[in-house]
Amino acid sequence: MKKLILLLFLVFALAPKGYAMEFTAPEVPRAAEDRMPENTTSFSDGFWELVQSSLLALRPDIKEACAASLGVIAAVMLVSLLGSFQEGSQSAANLVGCITVGGTLMLRTNSMIHLGSETVLLLSDYGKLLFPIMTAALAAQGGVTSSAALYTGTTIFDAVLGSLISKLLLPMVYLFLVLAVANSAVGENVLKRMRDFIKNSMSWCLKTLLTVFTTYMSITGVVSGTTDAAALKATKVTISSVVPVVGGILSDASEAVLVSAGVMKNAAGIYGILAVLAVFLEPFLRIGLHYLMLKATASICGIFGSGRITGLIEDFSSAMGLLLAMTGATCLLLLISTVCFMKGVG
Repeated sequence: MKKLILLLFLVFALAPKGYAMEFTAPEVPRAAEDRMPENTTSFSDGFWELVQSSLLALRPDIKEACAASLGVIAAVMLVSLLGSFQEGSQSAANLVGCITVGGTLMLRTNSMIHLGSETVLLLSDYGKLLFPIMTAALAAQGGVTSSAALYTGTTIFDAVLGSLISKLLLPMVYLFLVLAVANSAVGENVLKRMRDFIKNSMSWCLKTLLTVFTTYMSITGVVSGTTDAAALKATKVTISSVVPVVGGILSDASEAVLVSAGVMKNAAGIYGILAVLAVFLEPFLRIGLHYLMLKATASICGIFGSGRITGLIEDFSSAMGLLLAMTGATCLLLLISTVCFMKGVG
């Protein structure tokens, strides 16, 4: 009888420790601490809080982007007037205009590229801290095999994508812009072909890596689920439209993110997703604003400006589109991977 009582006492004493096991997500990086929402227990509340704070933070950027856009439009108008008043000086005016516009846009674009580079590095580093915790949480609930497969795939793709963007694709963006300015100023077909080759190479690298990632996740059976068809279609269309270059590929995996609304039960997963969005959302919106302003500026300048200068502005907008694709791909890779862990944990 004494042994039975002692055994029951030990069971009740040890049981709470086993069931109370919790896995805490790593703290948000210092650069994004101020953006982190107060409510980290509800995904919907935390997400909308992030969206509101990120949109409010865009006010200074809107003023700067509008001022830069007006400056470019004024420069293009001046170049067009000089070229029309002085016969035979059209090529010289185009040369001066391309150099002026290229130099003006490069200053703003350079800051956006640095912002995108920092965002990609922060996201990649945070993923390296988050994935082991999610793997341990999934393994603790019996998903040893699936957690190993998920961890192997996500860490490999995260490392490859982060290194590819920081060490290869971002330097290629600068090369693309230099070739774009030179092509607009000189008008050589060789420079145009080199510019197009660089742009297509960057797009191909991103598309190929993300296609392999989504294929791997589909083979392991984690990018799947059933949800409302209308909501799923709307989400896919939104992702495909918002993220240039790779939006179509990422939209195919959006079902995993949407289905996760029904399994948002893991505190570490919710905090991790909100932390990823806190790092990502504001820089993405800032780069997106610059991208849209360049698109609008190119459309306006196309009315009265030369084709070369207008094409140069469009090339700068294409560079921002590629930057959006890089940051968006890194973020959605982390989100999809975290949600796949949560499908097992939740």
